[in-house]
Amino acid sequence: MEYFTLNNGIKMPMAGIGVFMLTPEEAERAVESALRSGVRLIDTANGYMNESATGRGIKKSGVAREEIFLVTKLWPTVYEKETAVDETLARLGTDYIDLLFLHQPTDNWREGYRNIEKAVKEGKVKAIGLSNFPEGLLKEAIETMEIKPQVVQVEAHPYFPQTELKKMLAETGMGLMAWFPLGHGDKNLVNELVFTELAAKYGKTNAQIILRWHIQSGHVVIPGSKNPDHIRDNYNIFDFELTKEDMEAIAGINKGVRYYTATPEMIASYGTMELKEDI
Repeated sequence: MEYFTLNNGIKMPMAGIGVFMLTPEEAERAVESALRSGVRLIDTANGYMNESATGRGIKKSGVAREEIFLVTKLWPTVYEKETAVDETLARLGTDYIDLLFLHQPTDNWREGYRNIEKAVKEGKVKAIGLSNFPEGLLKEAIETMEIKPQVVQVEAHPYFPQTELKKMLAETGMGLMAWFPLGHGDKNLVNELVFTELAAKYGKTNAQIILRWHIQSGHVVIPGSKNPDHIRDNYNIFDFELTKEDMEAIAGINKGVRYYTATPEMIASYGTMELKEDI
């Protein structure tokens, strides 16, 4: 495993598993399988409605809690709720969260951020992150909040490597966690000739080449899967290294293409979107 050191000194594994779009049953099995395979970074969210299942998967794995870097996110409708962090802890079955994100940049994000700051002071949260926040709001958080954010979670992949954002992050010591690291499963991306050629060169799959590119680009990756073989493959990326020439070749396919763009209307709707029961 390789690690990213956050700007508060905490070390975070650079590869893990995300449980976005998994049912509770699938998330429980995936988390247990991942931890038994050696994965130590788990990413979930209030909005995924599988935090309770994630907690069950952790317990079933038999892996000690202190060995796991547990990540989750508060949904906008609970940003201002004083008990939001405690309720999240209860669902996960833990007494602390390693990294807690605000999930969306709704108008009440500042209140949510202060709630997480309070939780950090109480020892319930170790690090603070912002998910899907535009650069302007990231700068505001860095400049105005008492505890500076440690991680931003955004869409990032070879078609959209977040080059400009990373220049700003480098100045603050913030880490980048990539969602859609494989381009939302876009076959055009995964099957780009450069990945096929490098896969043959290193005896890896195209997906493993892409994930290795992320690691060497300084990105933390959380590919999701419910297939135990795919989970192991996604994690088996630390026994080889891409050359400078390989990385330059991959840089050549940057298309500036996103798979998700939130409109102001979408962001506003998140602030009133109530979640279903997490079971």
